[in-house]
Parts: sequence; structure tokens; C-alpha cells
Amino acid sequence: MTALRAQRAQQIADGKAAGDAWKGHGHGLVSTTKNGTPIEPRDLNRYFEALCARAEVRRVRFHDLRHTCASLLHEQGADARMIMEVLGHSSIRVTMDLYTFVRLDSQRSAFDRVGDALRGDGSRPDDDDGTAGVPVTV
Repeated sequence: MTALRAQRAQQIADGKAAGDAWKGHGHGLVSTTKNGTPIEPRDLNRYFEALCARAEVRRVRFHDLRHTCASLLHEQGADARMIMEVLGHSSIRVTMDLYTFVRLDSQRSAFDRVGDALRGDGSRPDDDDGTAGVPVTV
């Protein structure tokens, strides 16, 4: 919320600086050009690519950020309806089928719990964390 408030304050300042050239009234957009108009997709992609290069991070498509957001929310335990609303989908099925995945370490952890349950003792032989004998719920 802090970042959104800061962005809104910047838009208000930009609007005052642009005067009559400001076209942002009524758009309700989070990010705009300096005169308040919607950002062209091609310009957004170029800006994002430059940001990735400057930050020295792997180049990804801007749209891939939606997948990352959905997957991280899912991994942190957010429920499907909340993720659906964040992404603006009309169907939970779209959200869960297209925008989430289970990371490999989460899969390993799930398989380890299945193995523990099948062994029946609730512990793995290599566990020495003091939980040996504690039943595992899968």
C-alpha cells in the first residue's frame, strides 16, 4: 500500500507539473505516462527490459510477472479466490490452471510426507530434529 500511495502522490505532482497537458483525469490507472495517458504496451516492455538489464537479472517477459505473482501467492498459502481477485480473473479454474505451478522443492516435501505416512512411523530415517515418532498428516 505504501508503494501505491507514493505512486499516487507522484501522479498528482506530475498532473500539477503538466498543467493543461495532463490527461490522467478519470483513467484510474496505477501507472501512466508523464502526461497521464495509458502507457503503450511496447513502451512498457522496453522500459521493463531496461530495468532488468540495469538490475542485472534474467530477462523475462513483463507478462511473466503475473505468473510469478500467482505462484508466490499460492506457495505462501493464499487461497484461490484471493489470487483470482488479485489477477482479475472471472474463474478460479483459469487462475489455478494457467497461473500457478508447484515448485520442485514443494513437490519433494510432499513426496517425503507421503513416504513418511506409508512407513507408518511418521519419521524419515535421516530426520534427527526431535520429531521422530510424531505422526505426519498428508
